[in-house]
Amino acid sequence: MENEKIILDEEIQLDPKRYIVSETDEKGKITFCNDYFIEVCGYTKEELIGKPHNIVRHPDMPKVIFKLLWETIKQGKNINAVVKNCAKDGRYYWIFTEFEIRKDTDTGKIIGYQASRKSISKHVIEIISELYAKLLKIEKNKDIEASEKYLIEFLREKGDDIEFSNIMEEIHRFY
Repeated sequence: MENEKIILDEEIQLDPKRYIVSETDEKGKITFCNDYFIEVCGYTKEELIGKPHNIVRHPDMPKVIFKLLWETIKQGKNINAVVKNCAKDGRYYWIFTEFEIRKDTDTGKIIGYQASRKSISKHVIEIISELYAKLLKIEKNKDIEASEKYLIEFLREKGDDIEFSNIMEEIHRFY
């Protein structure tokens, strides 16, 4: 395929003192990106603005994570997540992302989302990458619903009241 990225097994080391920031409209199209996002992902500002945010999605990311993420933020709830992204050149970077809802001040309607991302510890990456690999395998062998069922059961085993929106905090707590 002409537009398919070659995926490299090379990690981009992020500056722990800098944040990658982007904003999207309510459908997930990029409306703003800071200079560090541009630097890390390797796309120009013109290549990013107006594109779906999944332009940087790594194929190692299970679809169920984004399904649950979107369900959560569309309900007006903020969420944190660990995500593996893919730069334009095929290298990858792991980030801890804090998603915030942007609302119209007059109507209260969701008009978009802001995401602030920072580097994350190798320990958390090891734990989450194992979980994500399992979810991805389930999605490939079965479907996204089976993957979601596995994730819900995984969370239940860690505690009765754990929700997906709190998964990252819970992973820190249990490991």
